[in-house]
Amino acid sequence: MAAGMSGGAPQRPLAAPPLPPIVSRPPPAAAAAAAAAPPPPAGNGPAPGGRGRGGAGSCAGRRPPLGRPQSRAAAAAAGMALRALWLLKHDPAAVLFSRRYPTVEIRAETFNGSTHVPVPSDSAFLKALLFELRLVDDHIFVEHRDTCTRINHSSVYSVRTEGGDLWPVLAFRKSGLIYACLPLVEETLEPRPPLLTISGLSQGLALLLGIVDYISPSRKNEAEMSAKIGQLRHLLIQACPLGTPLNTNIRSLNSSFDDIQEMPTDENQPAWRSNTYKGKPQVNVCITEKVKCMQYDKRDVVDTWQVYGAVNCKCDIEGSAPNVTLSLNLPMNGPPLQDIVVHHCVTSVDPAMLMSSSAEPLDDSVYSGPYKFPFVPPSDSFNLCYYTSQVPVPPILGCYQLIEEGSQLKITVNLKLHESIKNSFEYCEARIPFFNRGPIAQLECKISYGQLDLSREKSLLVWVIGQKFPKSLEVSLTGTVSFGAAGKEHPTDYVCTGNTAYVKLCFRIPDFTLTGCYVDQHSIQIFAPGKPKITASGELISSDYYIWNSKAPAPMVYKTLLD
Repeated sequence: MAAGMSGGAPQRPLAAPPLPPIVSRPPPAAAAAAAAAPPPPAGNGPAPGGRGRGGAGSCAGRRPPLGRPQSRAAAAAAGMALRALWLLKHDPAAVLFSRRYPTVEIRAETFNGSTHVPVPSDSAFLKALLFELRLVDDHIFVEHRDTCTRINHSSVYSVRTEGGDLWPVLAFRKSGLIYACLPLVEETLEPRPPLLTISGLSQGLALLLGIVDYISPSRKNEAEMSAKIGQLRHLLIQACPLGTPLNTNIRSLNSSFDDIQEMPTDENQPAWRSNTYKGKPQVNVCITEKVKCMQYDKRDVVDTWQVYGAVNCKCDIEGSAPNVTLSLNLPMNGPPLQDIVVHHCVTSVDPAMLMSSSAEPLDDSVYSGPYKFPFVPPSDSFNLCYYTSQVPVPPILGCYQLIEEGSQLKITVNLKLHESIKNSFEYCEARIPFFNRGPIAQLECKISYGQLDLSREKSLLVWVIGQKFPKSLEVSLTGTVSFGAAGKEHPTDYVCTGNTAYVKLCFRIPDFTLTGCYVDQHSIQIFAPGKPKITASGELISSDYYIWNSKAPAPMVYKTLLD
């Protein structure tokens, strides 16, 4: 560690030995939320979800390779149907859109038998879901909702209604709106079947993400958003007739009734390829990896980190059903990809690829690539696959010490960039919030590198490290902070009380992946006329990257909730 750290606790060497990370299944999202999701066409909890993540769905798992879709009747018979879906608002509470499918509800009554719970009215569902998501009455402890034995690691909820517990409700928040749907379960609900056996979850998530993609660009323009919500009913007649999702790319659909009956002219054209491209062929591939991290600088608490990635593709290729094969490669001795979830347009994959799980220890027989994905691409951009990986060390090691001395806080922050990481950032900053205190009245800090800013509310220090670490790859901040009288406008936190506090790192490294995963442009095979232009890129982004105060108790509960 850089010199100058106060306190008598023994210091951890910066070149820490590799520790096994806690890595789990990514959000089908991505990516979501891991981005909300996010993370993902193959329904997920990881939530980027893994250890379940919040955000867009956590029912993702390994899915068997899927070929081209069969007829609509065959798709409906496969059980991928929705009983209802909603678009809701929390503040103020309102139902912006809802759609119910009576024919699917009749099927649900038949399959579920005595365990069937009817879909409540929109107002009753809104109230019950907001309560379940802790968006109302969050200060009241309710045992069935708040007990620590029932921490939800996915975006699938059991919503308590007058008719019983409605399950499985897939719901997530995005940009101030709540997207929810209720998939059909073709069996009795007691005991509850595993989420991976409910095929409607992944299709429901894909449809909700399509609605997000359609609605989100207009969320800041109320009039435009209202107009788009008004068109949803017409669009869903095409995208989800009779409750069966057929096309999750809502943006590609026509908002009028004129083209509803129009079918693809080529019978081989898959349902997800809603239109054909005319022009010079080109393929764009971007690998986005996100890293979560919890560092404590304590001997009795193990630091943890998670890496999860998504491969986004945009294939502008002529033809109704062009075939593309893309390969992901790893450097020699690179950590293998695990928990791989593929898009439904992938026609076949090596089963060994899908069997690699982060829940099991690595051995010499683990599949290490190359990872080949033959697929028929959708018309718009899509995430080809999601994955996790057990990297040996986090990109930035840090230590944070906060000690209260009278009316002042003495803070010390030391950061070191690992030598294997590309020292070229788009941005890199450390945010140091001060909860449950008044505005910063006096600040005396010394930094070895970068620039230190104070937020307008005077409750957050932003240490802008910039686009590079110095040659030593180490930076430090020391200083004292004193506060004025607390007001309602200053941040509060039920967990971060006293000296329990953290530093949050935010950074992005372009043209770099933590796993070393890359796309070999020469290995991309396209069975279509013309020579395509191929571009490939990568990026590493921080996500919930926390360094906790080593002079205070480790907030293990908070760590679990963030995962």
